Amino acid sequence: MAKIGLQLYSVKERCAEDFFGTLDEVAKSGYDGVEFAGYYDKTSQELNRKLKDIGLAAAGSHISIEQLEQSLDGIIEFSHNIESPYIVCPGLPEQYRDSVDAYKRTGELFSKIGEKTAEANIRFGYHNHDIELKKFDGEYGLDLLFQHADPRYVWMELDTFWLEATGLKSVDWIHRYKERINLLHMKDMNNPKELRNVEVGSGVMDFVGIHEAAKQYQVDWYTVEQEQFDKNEFVSIKESAQYLNSLLNR
Repeated sequence: MAKIGLQLYSVKERCAEDFFGTLDEVAKSGYDGVEFAGYYDKTSQELNRKLKDIGLAAAGSHISIEQLEQSLDGIIEFSHNIESPYIVCPGLPEQYRDSVDAYKRTGELFSKIGEKTAEANIRFGYHNHDIELKKFDGEYGLDLLFQHADPRYVWMELDTFWLEATGLKSVDWIHRYKERINLLHMKDMNNPKELRNVEVGSGVMDFVGIHEAAKQYQVDWYTVEQEQFDKNEFVSIKESAQYLNSLLNR
């Protein structure tokens, strides 16, 4: 059964104010783990101890392509020390995705990164936005990227909100990529016109259908990411966790 995580970018201002205090609040809110978007000057040893103390697992880390190209060995070591099984590139600058050839080069680069992380027993993935759904020669950029990335080494973290913001359906893409999707960003929207990010289960997206599809391929983490709030962030993330826990226990 999938575990429920929180992408800490959701509460980045809180993390900047009090990182460990924010982790305490996340642990109280019904999450199994957290996906990192920075470590806020904590050492891997400090962070690992804190996670164990409050009963949270590391669900992965978002690491920029620039860092991956410059400091991959150190990133792998940090991930090992916090017992994190995933490294995810969260997006790409334009030059990595502005043509068919660019996506080919990026896919090949990802394969090299993923092969190295796989040697360390860590999976490497890519997290989409809507920009990768632009077409080149009739093909989506995201498809081009994964066509040129070795399926043994490069996985997908499908962001449900950004995919569906383009009019596509998450269920279709889960089936399309099957076992290559280990992680799902569970993000809801109020409506397709305004595209405001809301608590999971409170918007228009079909998370029952998404969950039914994801179960078939043993998706590892359902990770909440919320970028807009109409209430206290900790109230919002708790509501999303409650919904996903109820979904998993149906």
